[in-house]
Amino acid sequence: MMFDDRVDAGRRLGAHLRSLGVTADVVAGLPRGGVPVAAEVATILGTPLDVIIVRKLGYPRHPEVAMGAIGEEGVRLIDADLVRHLGATRAEIDTVEERERDVLTRRAAALRGDRPPRNLAGARILIIDDGIATGATASAACLVARERGAAEVMVAAPVGGSDAVRRVRGADRVICLQRPAGFRAVGAYYRDFGQTTDAEVVALLEKTEPSGF
Repeated sequence: MMFDDRVDAGRRLGAHLRSLGVTADVVAGLPRGGVPVAAEVATILGTPLDVIIVRKLGYPRHPEVAMGAIGEEGVRLIDADLVRHLGATRAEIDTVEERERDVLTRRAAALRGDRPPRNLAGARILIIDDGIATGATASAACLVARERGAAEVMVAAPVGGSDAVRRVRGADRVICLQRPAGFRAVGAYYRDFGQTTDAEVVALLEKTEPSGF
């Protein structure tokens, strides 16, 4: 299955979730690419849209390989087995984390301004990304939701690798519209996988809920 773009993927995923009877109090997209998908899901499910901001910690010599991930609320996940296999040093991890923490802080300010994160105490939250390639950022997002008091945490994506889906930590349920054999990069399953901007994310948040949060 190929998706035209993130909007098409979100509509297909939303329809699938509705057919499964999935309900949530909040739909949260992972910026930036997960937000256009999440916006369509939120519209279909009639649920407010939010964001949870996370960043992959890429291995310096192969940045596409995730050594772990960080998120809001000070969340930090490190794949200790992979770090040992790669031979990544503590200094390398710290350098990457410092850089990505700075990006995370700046992105939170750009997307939220002075608005606080949504109160998730006792809530059912559905976390959406445009694909699950390693499970690292989805896992970090689950931990952020738990830190904010979410009672039930679900993760959904249009596409994901079977191994990556199994590696998602902290979720009560993980749903993928498709898990293709021989999974490649997430973008391989989209005809248009152009970069989403912060301005587009802010516009989607404001369009879905006039108050923004």
